[in-house]
Amino acid sequence: MAEQIPLVEIEALARDALVAAGAQPKAAAPLAAAIAAAERDGIASHGLAYLATYCLHLECGKVNAQAEPRRETSGPVVRVDADSGFAHPAIELGFDALAPLAREHGIASLAVYNSYNCGVLGYHTERLAAQGLVALGFTNAPASIAPWGGNRPVFGTNPWSLAVPGEAGAAAFVIDQSASVVAKSEVMKHQREGRALPPGWALDADGAPTTDADAALRGTMMPAGGYKGVGSALLVEIFAACLTGATPGVEASPFSGTAGGPPRTGQFFIAIDPARTSGGMFGARLATVIGALEAAEGGRVPGARRLAARAAASADGVEVNPAIVAKARELAGRAAA
Repeated sequence: MAEQIPLVEIEALARDALVAAGAQPKAAAPLAAAIAAAERDGIASHGLAYLATYCLHLECGKVNAQAEPRRETSGPVVRVDADSGFAHPAIELGFDALAPLAREHGIASLAVYNSYNCGVLGYHTERLAAQGLVALGFTNAPASIAPWGGNRPVFGTNPWSLAVPGEAGAAAFVIDQSASVVAKSEVMKHQREGRALPPGWALDADGAPTTDADAALRGTMMPAGGYKGVGSALLVEIFAACLTGATPGVEASPFSGTAGGPPRTGQFFIAIDPARTSGGMFGARLATVIGALEAAEGGRVPGARRLAARAAASADGVEVNPAIVAKARELAGRAAA
């Protein structure tokens, strides 16, 4: 039976566990907030279930526990060296400059390199949308998708995200999707829980479809939409690796296990002031688009289920697997007596 946990406790558990594993408090805080947000929005694969991996990577050196992100700015372009630390504090440092520059110039970009898994990409773009900016985000990952027709991984699951501002400091909607049928963290979650994968998620090392999570992790992820998913992965690789100077997925160490040292992957964000580009027509045009979505039979605005989960979690807390909660408490040094 799942255990009901308040969001504030989830964040505190995550922060304490990360600090206990060696993270600086200023680096642990933004990641802990993101972990709680993932649980809040029903994205459990990036919530407390991932905490043990974060702690392991601090302890084995895949994440630099003493990282000091460094920012440089040239006109509307911001670059942040994450120093092989967690992505979240590096992105936060970059956003401090990105949003003001986007309002000043109409558009600005942030390149983050020497980085790590940034968790839920839409979590970051939504923060820009809450400031009235249209936000695009890209993050590359260690290779797990083969080119169409091949069986050797070349690209990561490589998510991209679009967040669009709405009213009252909220996002009208957030899209966050990977180049694969499903995020690799979902396969890892099935592996931990000993569950078979749904058909169509992955291929084994020989390129044959598999529902076995172990075989899938030795093989490749199925690209979403066939060859179009591979194109999406390439698009993200250009932005998140090539344009940032980060490590391409084919050379990056895995986000799982202890082998290979820091992955040094990248993130790229574009922030746009819609008032500047639309001549003041953005709100009206967006209302037309969203109205058509909502009026279509069976249609819904992207992220509706996420917002419903968020509302329920904010009121009642989140149901979490007791084994995951127990592990988090152990890592935080707060295991039940």
